[in-house]
Amino acid sequence: MAKKQVLVACGAGIATSTVVNSAIEEMAKENKIDVNLIQIKIAEVNSYVDTADLLVTTAMVKTSYPFPVINARSFLTGIGLEETKEQILNELKK
Repeated sequence: MAKKQVLVACGAGIATSTVVNSAIEEMAKENKIDVNLIQIKIAEVNSYVDTADLLVTTAMVKTSYPFPVINARSFLTGIGLEETKEQILNELKK
């Protein structure tokens, strides 16, 4: 399985993306999935359009990208968290 490049984005690229980034890092390690996590501001996503495999974000996304986008606000609220984790794992295993 090729190493996946995963963008983890929030509004400022500092606070909520750090929470999500840590969770994905742990999930990947537990499942022995090789990922390259890049923590960014949502405004920076276009810079990675040609190289990213997945975007996981706590910000609102209205733009379409050539890779899957997973809303990760459940990491902050706890509501639907297991479903979001499952979505992320499914994309990482593709």
